[in-house]
Amino acid sequence: MFASVCGTRRDGARAAALAQAGVTGLAFDGARHDPRLPQRLAQADALLASIPPDGAADPALRVFRAQIAAAPHLQRIVYLSTIGVYGDHDGAWVDETSATQPGSARNKARIGVEQQWLALGAETGKAVSVLRLAGIYGPGQSVLEKLREGSAQRIVKPGQVFNRIHVEDIARAIAAALAPGAPTGIFNVSDDEPAPPQDVMLFAADVLGIDPPPPLDFATATLSPMARSFYGENKRVRNARLKRELGVELAFPTYREGLQALAAGKTINRLPGEG
Repeated sequence: MFASVCGTRRDGARAAALAQAGVTGLAFDGARHDPRLPQRLAQADALLASIPPDGAADPALRVFRAQIAAAPHLQRIVYLSTIGVYGDHDGAWVDETSATQPGSARNKARIGVEQQWLALGAETGKAVSVLRLAGIYGPGQSVLEKLREGSAQRIVKPGQVFNRIHVEDIARAIAAALAPGAPTGIFNVSDDEPAPPQDVMLFAADVLGIDPPPPLDFATATLSPMARSFYGENKRVRNARLKRELGVELAFPTYREGLQALAAGKTINRLPGEG
């Protein structure tokens, strides 16, 4: 899709490791940066921003906003956000027009950063898209690993559902948003089926052929404050705009297809339309 790709990591050693994936890695920790980075921004025709907010600010915009705005070749920008900006909707369906009512400071910051990127686009004429991601899973990061390790908990909170998204489908959404002429704006990147976490756990255990952990009532379960906060937000997220306007076809429309592929070690090596 691109002649060359450059990415950043917080430290130099981790940045250098990106070379294994054919990516030029440069260090950027939110303040200090590799001296080559401004030049690479000036040469770029597409930008993917995935750094989480630092307080109420986006580190990339705080340090490089002027360079990004002035970059002569830069045409398209994608910012990765989260469906957490919608907050709790008591299990109701939400889409990109729904009210954002985040229940945490980190998600309030996300809304502010989304607006900063969109404002940059309006100011400069660059095409900016915000992708609001559901709960991410993929190779090495799923309920399958927790079950194999014996650390999985089957938390039951009546009425609670979550949307998820496989990393393969995030890649498809990013590629679609970066394509020349693609529509811009805000897009939910989520699967087709919001589901109770205990159902996902039972399915994953069946895929692995092992017994699931016993059910634990949410009210009395031992959870970290971060984990418990996720259960405070209950909603069903629509992805119709992603499919209709960006033309994204999900490789893994529900957790079932995704977990079965992960358990079998299957990956998708090309995007729709590639040879």
